[in-house]
Amino acid sequence: MTRADAAPHVLDARPIPGVALLTLNRGGRRNALSAAMMTALAAALDATAGDESVRAVILAADGPAFCAGHDLKEMTARRADADGGEAFYDALFRQCSALMLKIVRHPRPVIAMVHGLATAAGCQLVASCDLAVAAEGASFATPGVNIGLFCSTPMVALSRNLGRKQAMEMLLTGESVPAGAALAMGLVNRVVPADELMDETLDLAARIAAKPAATLKLGKAAFYAQAEMGLDEAYAFAARTMTENMMAAEANEGICAFVEKRKPVWPA
Repeated sequence: MTRADAAPHVLDARPIPGVALLTLNRGGRRNALSAAMMTALAAALDATAGDESVRAVILAADGPAFCAGHDLKEMTARRADADGGEAFYDALFRQCSALMLKIVRHPRPVIAMVHGLATAAGCQLVASCDLAVAAEGASFATPGVNIGLFCSTPMVALSRNLGRKQAMEMLLTGESVPAGAALAMGLVNRVVPADELMDETLDLAARIAAKPAATLKLGKAAFYAQAEMGLDEAYAFAARTMTENMMAAEANEGICAFVEKRKPVWPA
């Protein structure tokens, strides 16, 4: 086992209070989402979900690329299995889908901090995060069509972030989209110079982390729930959610503080 193989797949740091920084740590392999990498990232997400001191999560990466998608070498090696790798591939793609759902259902906002290339499942990873900040040199692609493997699971996240024709163009051409175009398409929230990427992302995370944790948790869950509903159902759901929210200690304190012209003191 090499030193690189023995290194943790995901690093967990706390650069500022309330913010967890999870860093994909396989830069030499372009942070490909091997089964082991996805297991490690899922465990790190679970740990931050259970940590009450965490109010926001940043997903970053080491090395020249953010994430190159699935580990094609790992996948190709399983062609030698008795079933041609079918059982492994089924488990792998289900694992990937579960990982993306874990991000969406995480009780804290998750922010992708993207540099370099984010391709295929790596692009899916960005699209699955609640927010994304990209360096000017970042690029995004779903190039599976170029190797005969349509990016079907990335398609789920892309089609929920972009307009249909924009998502279809990425999926059908496999061509790379630069950061500026990704911003215009709605795949990322902002694009900044590479040397400002960390500061800009930390600033965004800090501003979110300053909000009441219970309100963020409720709001994020409600956002994704209503997005899958019809209009009438969504409004009925949102009205009930706001009623529940009004009864919470955070809303009582926030409204009282606004009326009394003072800063709110959020419940611990």
